[in-house]
Amino acid sequence: MKRKISFIVEVLIVLLVAVGSIFMFSGGADETGLITSGIYNLKYFTVLSNEFCGIVMLIDIIKKLTGKGGVPQFYKFMAVTAVGLTFAVIAFFLQPMYPAKNLYQGGNLFFHLIVPVIAMCEFVFFSDEESDKESDKEITFKSTFIAVIPSVVYGFGYILNILINGFGGWPNYNDWYGFLKWGYPVGVGIFVGVILINWIMALIIRGLYLLVRKKSIKE
Repeated sequence: MKRKISFIVEVLIVLLVAVGSIFMFSGGADETGLITSGIYNLKYFTVLSNEFCGIVMLIDIIKKLTGKGGVPQFYKFMAVTAVGLTFAVIAFFLQPMYPAKNLYQGGNLFFHLIVPVIAMCEFVFFSDEESDKESDKEITFKSTFIAVIPSVVYGFGYILNILINGFGGWPNYNDWYGFLKWGYPVGVGIFVGVILINWIMALIIRGLYLLVRKKSIKE
């Protein structure tokens, strides 16, 4: 029953990512500044993390349907941690910073809230790797550090783009999150903070995952 629920929820996540993508890529920019036109939405970590999560879930579904088990749990852990970071940054940082803006409208409702929450719940409560390899099922403490790689790579890419191309001007700002408007030291500090939040989310998700399975977090 647990595996059936996991499979159904994975299908739901893929469908929700598809719907969110349609909203994002078919629409135009809005007043929140966190949605731009068409394919340019791929510059946002929000979109990239949700697309990554959807792809991992889709691959897992295909492997299970073809009798090849599922993807190693770690890949799901990395994907869920990435959307977990998106959820946390919006809920505890950007939305409080811009209270007059609704960061949960349109495609952002799916990518900032619905998909991350469902994906984290699926992983913690229902995810059940079918592989016979015990190593494919493990989510070790070391995994929490590896799980932050997507945000580290994104942060380096974000800053490198500005160093090469400059800040740009409206409406094509390269500092689309506004993290560097206080200068590079503050901007880099913000990205370090985001990476720290990513790691904390990885610790929380791993802790809940192991708690549900009654395993020690010291493993």
